[in-house]
Amino acid sequence: MKQYHLMEVLRERYLELLESAKGKTDLVKVITGMRRSGKTTLMRQFRDTLGDSDNVIYLDLDYIDEDMDWHGLKERIHDGFSGNGTHYVFIDEIQDVDGWERVVAEMIARGDCDVYITGSSSKMLSSELATKISGRYTEIKLYPLSFKEYMGLYSGDRYVRFEEYLRYGSLPVIEPSRGSELCDNQLADVFNTVLVKDVLEHAGSRDVSKVVSVARFMFSNIGNVTNVDNISKSLGLGYPTVQRFVDEMLSAHLFEYCERYDIIGKRILQSKGKYYATDVGMCRVMMHGVGTPDISRPLENIVFMELRRRYPIVRVGSYRDYEVDFTVSDDRGTEYYQVSLSMMSEATRDRELRPLEKVDDNFRKTVLTLDRFGLGSYDGIDVVNVIDWLLE
Repeated sequence: MKQYHLMEVLRERYLELLESAKGKTDLVKVITGMRRSGKTTLMRQFRDTLGDSDNVIYLDLDYIDEDMDWHGLKERIHDGFSGNGTHYVFIDEIQDVDGWERVVAEMIARGDCDVYITGSSSKMLSSELATKISGRYTEIKLYPLSFKEYMGLYSGDRYVRFEEYLRYGSLPVIEPSRGSELCDNQLADVFNTVLVKDVLEHAGSRDVSKVVSVARFMFSNIGNVTNVDNISKSLGLGYPTVQRFVDEMLSAHLFEYCERYDIIGKRILQSKGKYYATDVGMCRVMMHGVGTPDISRPLENIVFMELRRRYPIVRVGSYRDYEVDFTVSDDRGTEYYQVSLSMMSEATRDRELRPLEKVDDNFRKTVLTLDRFGLGSYDGIDVVNVIDWLLE
């Protein structure tokens, strides 16, 4: 994977998605993702493919001091129009401008505007937007760096880099060479910004201590089956308060929710699911972890996020009394995944293989492990080094 320039890697998969939608003036391209996950960089990388043109308009609303409403936004955009042909309009962090949907709908109606917008909250794709431009937008959800992208950025020994990836996470802004103290401070700053701008403000709350306690509970229970009622009772907080905070943290992409799926009954189990952190580095810092003595949960989290990048449907599998870490589906079919630090001991190997052995179908079954030896196939179940798999 080639590098773009200093400390930046081309987000090739996302650029291909944007390229495939270029020129479709009746379709708004909406890039969503957590703050500092690379939305602005991706937008700039795509703008650069257009070359020098007077018909490119770019606004970064995160750095405009004034309280802009939709009238001001409309004026700024119209001031940038020049020349004939298609106008390429890029608007960064649009979600905080009241009435922005009106401006976007008007640009679509013109027929000569190819519109690209970014936002840090999935609630920008709410019913209001859907009503105004129903069926005329496509969402491109941007995740932080995959490990393959991370290796394209830093190169070096894959095992050393993976230790960094486990510790510092995958946000492009974090550079491990700067030292652990600076990296941890940056991660805390990103968390605090997301908490204030994308969670508390949207939740209509100023209670920092309560929302932090909910976030820490979710970070500490990564990979555990839970729900809002359980969080509420564990923290002694009201259900509506916890529900509001959890909803906003999911909308701000701090966490991803993974529902449970009954493999035999082929149905979603509604009662409880699992929450995973979008970035494991932020999780460690917010839990005040000095190191990562137990990396089983972060490893499972990294696998979940990679599966989210690769497959449209990722769920926790339930098969009678057994749990399959992940079941994934796309138009090619279904696959099952277990995650284990090591498969070297016979007891661990039996424990990890048993749920997959019980699933009686012919779909591919894989165990991902940090082991470098003892890999291969066990009665049709593939045991694969997780780092090799991440770099596929």
